[in-house]
Amino acid sequence: MTAIELKTYLVNRILEINDETFLKAIKTILDSKSQSEKLILTPEQRFEIAESKKQIEQGLFLNQEEMDHEFDKWQSEK
Repeated sequence: MTAIELKTYLVNRILEINDETFLKAIKTILDSKSQSEKLILTPEQRFEIAESKKQIEQGLFLNQEEMDHEFDKWQSEK
């Protein structure tokens, strides 16, 4: 499993958790790691971020409500 696949897996698993105490414990672990490492982006990642910002400025995005609607529509088509 690549780092990206692992991150996606972990995000999806965390989204399923409703136990606030457990989520706070995860946050503590993540905060301790995040503070000790500087995030270094590749040129490709910097480009993607810049492009995403441009899309947001142009209104080329869906808000959470619209995304939920699209997801529900997609789910009902299965």
